[in-house]
Amino acid sequence: MMPVDSGVPDASAMSWLLVGPATPPVDSGVPDASTMPWLLWRSGEYLRPCKLRFWAPKPKYVPRFGPLQSLPPAMLGLRGCRIIGKLEEGRSVTSVAAEFGIAHGIVSRLWRPFQTTGTAIRGFSSGRLRGTTPADDRYIVLQDRRNRRQTAGEIARHTTQATGRPISRFTVARRLHGGGLFARRPVRCVPLKPAHRRRRSLWCREHRNWRDNEWGRVLFTDESRFSLSSDSHHILIWRERGSRNHPSNIIERDRYGGRGVLVWGGIMLGSRTDLHIFDAGSVNGTRYCNEILLPYVRLFRDAMGLQFLFMADNAPCHRTVAAEQLLESEDIERMDWPARSPDLIPIEHVWDFLGRRLAARTLPPVTIRELRLALQDE
Repeated sequence: MMPVDSGVPDASAMSWLLVGPATPPVDSGVPDASTMPWLLWRSGEYLRPCKLRFWAPKPKYVPRFGPLQSLPPAMLGLRGCRIIGKLEEGRSVTSVAAEFGIAHGIVSRLWRPFQTTGTAIRGFSSGRLRGTTPADDRYIVLQDRRNRRQTAGEIARHTTQATGRPISRFTVARRLHGGGLFARRPVRCVPLKPAHRRRRSLWCREHRNWRDNEWGRVLFTDESRFSLSSDSHHILIWRERGSRNHPSNIIERDRYGGRGVLVWGGIMLGSRTDLHIFDAGSVNGTRYCNEILLPYVRLFRDAMGLQFLFMADNAPCHRTVAAEQLLESEDIERMDWPARSPDLIPIEHVWDFLGRRLAARTLPPVTIRELRLALQDE
């Protein structure tokens, strides 16, 4: 008695499909080309022979394939013969695909070459031809390395003019990705002239061998502004797809930072100044002398003596004539600071820590008075 027609025959049901002296070994899975030269498939109520050509490796087991799944090469002959037999009966491609639970295109691709060549073996296909040669790929990468600011469209136009073949910007992007180049935002920095670079290099060479006792006599000072609205561009939220403009997913932020306060502070090894909060208005040389140099810096100078070293950046209020005269009259030595230097002084970590503490508050400040109190508490 023949087994039930269930699609893909398993190893135990293969014996009735074999004809001739070839007998499959015990527990060997699906027979390969050496053990199964001929197969029979069911076609209505009778069996018909079909030459089977195997070219893929033997699978260890026979899986069951669901809808829209393609057949592996090793199972192409087993089910392919039965599919072709049903199509030769006059069945439609759609009905055969539904019976075997596979996609319509799989049956169609199996039936089309069998009608012309008499075999269902898939021929070799090299795929779509590349639009560029290896020399073109190197030229595209070289163009990008020469000018990093070129867009993919500009490189595509230049390459098309050089080679005489149309090349799209998408092809250029893929070739750049293959060369290890990806589109990223550039790092921003201030423009530096050769004189700026020489002074910064000289300052680094003079201070690279300083030890703790030398850095310990430097008072690092700086100003920072704290706003009521967060100015961070790295705040992330969780939202559903398509709900970008929902009111709950929008963060209000003033374009110019909104209302806030300007603070001043100073730190050194083992000590620090009090946090000074400026009142409303701009800070000029006079205010800087009266509110910072006299009440804070002069006291540190008196406590430390002649070894005291005052560090301030090149802000306009720090370099006024009034500030220079006051420092000279009080015998306060100022640390040389090159122009256009990056903000890498240690007090920048203090401002970052203070901003994080304000943002972590359960009730963030909403008024200037609350902001001033929160800064003094932290």
